[in-house]
Formats: sequence, C-alpha cells, structure tokens
Amino acid sequence: MKSCVLAYSGGLDTSVLLGWLMDEGFEVHAVYVDVGQPCEDREAILEKARKIGAKTARIVDVQDECARDFAFPMIQWQAKYEGIYLLGTSIARPIIARACLRVAREVGAKYFVHGATGKGNDQCRFQLAAEALEPEITVLAPWRMEKFRNRFPGRSEMIAYCEEKNIPVKASVKKPYSSDENCFHISYEAGQLEDLTVNGVKLVDFGMTVSPQEAPDREEEVTIAFEEGNPVSVNGERLSPCALIRKLNEIGGRNGVGRIDMVENRFVGMKSRGVYESPGMTILYTAHRQLESLCLDRDLTHLRDRLAPEVAEMLYYGFWYHAKMDALLAFIQTAQKVVTGEVKLVLYKGNIDVASRQSPNSLYDEGIATMEGGGSYNQTDAEGFLRIESLPGRVQARIHRREY
Repeated sequence: MKSCVLAYSGGLDTSVLLGWLMDEGFEVHAVYVDVGQPCEDREAILEKARKIGAKTARIVDVQDECARDFAFPMIQWQAKYEGIYLLGTSIARPIIARACLRVAREVGAKYFVHGATGKGNDQCRFQLAAEALEPEITVLAPWRMEKFRNRFPGRSEMIAYCEEKNIPVKASVKKPYSSDENCFHISYEAGQLEDLTVNGVKLVDFGMTVSPQEAPDREEEVTIAFEEGNPVSVNGERLSPCALIRKLNEIGGRNGVGRIDMVENRFVGMKSRGVYESPGMTILYTAHRQLESLCLDRDLTHLRDRLAPEVAEMLYYGFWYHAKMDALLAFIQTAQKVVTGEVKLVLYKGNIDVASRQSPNSLYDEGIATMEGGGSYNQTDAEGFLRIESLPGRVQARIHRREY
C-alpha cells in the first residue's frame, strides 16, 4: 500500500482529502502542525482523523520555533510583502512542510499531501519547501488533479461525501469569505471579498481585533524589550516567543491595531484581494523599527531596507530553504546584534505612537544633534564636506551647462 503524510487541519477539505486518499489506496498518516491556530479540541481533531481511517494521527507543536526562527527574523528584516503584508500565512508554511517531511521520514512515507489549491500561493510554499528539503519525495496536491476536481467540483459534493462516509463536519452555512488563522494573524479572502466594491473591513467578522471606533476612549501604553533584535518581554514580563505574540495580540486587538485590506500579486501571476489582521506583529514591527533607529548606523540600515523587499518576496513565494535565504538570515543575525533595548508605545484607536526608546547601544548623541548653542559638532566642518561632495557636479557643470 502506498504511504503518505497529509498536512491535516481537521476541517472539511482535509477530512475529505483523508477519505479520498484512502479510497485511492493510500495509507494515510495525518499530521496536525500546531502554529498557534485556535482550536476547540486538538485531541478531538486527531480522534476524527483516526475514525476516518488514518493509519496514524499526531500533533507536532512548533509554535515557539515558528515564532523564534521564522517570524522574528522577518521582523528584524522589516520584511513586508509589497510594502504592506506582514506575511502571517507565509511564515507558517515552510515549518509546516518541514514537520510533515520529518514524519514522512519517520514512517517511511513516499508522498507528502497538502490541501492547497492550484490558484494560490500555499501550493508553491509547500512544494518548494518539500523539494528543497526532500527531493526524493512526491508532492501530491489533489486540487491540481482533474480526477479529484471532477469528484468534488464544489462544497456541496464534499459535504455529501462526508455524510456518505460518516465523516463529522461542522454545519455547512456558507460563509461570505474563507479564513486562515495562526498565532501571527488571521487572513480573509474569497467569497464576497472578490468584489472590490465591497468594503472588506465592514464585511469581515474580525476575530483578533475590535474596530478602531469601538476601541477604548483612552490610550494604553505597552513596553517591549529586545535583545539582539529579538523581542523578549512585554511590560517587564519575560515571555516565550509565541506567548509574547499572543500577549501583544490581546493588547493590540482591544485597541483596534493591525487591520489591513490590500490587493496583492500572487506568485502564480494573478492579483487577489486579502483582508488581514495582525495586531501583535504590527506592534512588534513598529517597536523594532523605533529601537533600531538608535542602534544601527545609516548605511547598514539603508542596505537592510534595500534588501527587505526581496526577503519578503522570497518568503511569500516559498523560497525559504534556499541558499540565498540562508545567507540573508546570517546577514540579519549579525546586523541585529546591537539592537538591544526598550521601546514604549502608545496605542489609541488603531494608531501607534512612540513614547520613548532607549538602548545601551544607542548611537544617538545629544551633544552632536542639539540645535542649541555649544555641543560637540563643529558646523564649519560642513563647508569642506560639501565642497568635496559637490566636486563632481562642479566639474560636470563646466563641461555640460544645465538649462535652468
């Protein structure tokens, strides 16, 4: 019997996949990779997989590892896809793939199966990760297979299949959109959100954040400490990576922070509309940027900022386990060694303001920067500096007179 590992969530799609794979003659090992997605009962999900007929079913908890080794480096890079998206879904996919591949190696499975569609980015992230880590494994994406699509052209056929097979699924009230959730964010897409004339923020029933209009009529302060570019505590309380993000999700969520509505360019070439909420990550990106403005010198900061869009693009597309990403991660780890200190932010109705920032590695020198008299900066030095900087322009002007 062919053996496969299925990235299993316990929802309708992956439950149908599990049954269908068995119908196709596969021995299925179901793997629920825990990246902080909320769930009523994880053990009930595993029991459901076993009742459907999975050979084995297990939970692999990678919450802290995902936050520490995948999300935090993206914060250090200030990586945002197309300048907006904080990569919440993208961050989780390479570690989900890795966890499934490790199980496949353990049980001797030759196939890795996922439920991503042939239109989205996740199929790219899963497959590129799998082939970079385990090139001998075969990746199966049933939604890209005509046989599967003919059997399940829509949701109603999937529900009917579950009824036929006695697979328990939740009530099938059609949602106006689909969502995906983990520790870092919730994404909302498809359904009515495909109509760009629809106000996504008003349509979506947000799960992490209140609207700015409904947030408290008072400011809330939050202090975040970093060590070598990694967040380590909130309001003086040292927390594990995932617990820290959850804490900031609570704080940011009740203050209406972190909602995004954007049209983005998928890796497969189409444009899609997504609505996201990332309260904790939004706070961390802001605090980190404020702290490193003290600690990083100008040229290093500007180099990082030029490379950050490429890092975001690589993660978004699925090239995490590639040599260029290895080099970029090594670069940012070195660059961030001085980014240690605290930032105090003020949250108010969706807005984030900085109240204070301090670091033992601060390069800010008040004696140099002051606009008051005295200080340690000699303004006459600027004369020679500007004469040197203007030299190429003066030489060119003598040869090529500009019209003005």
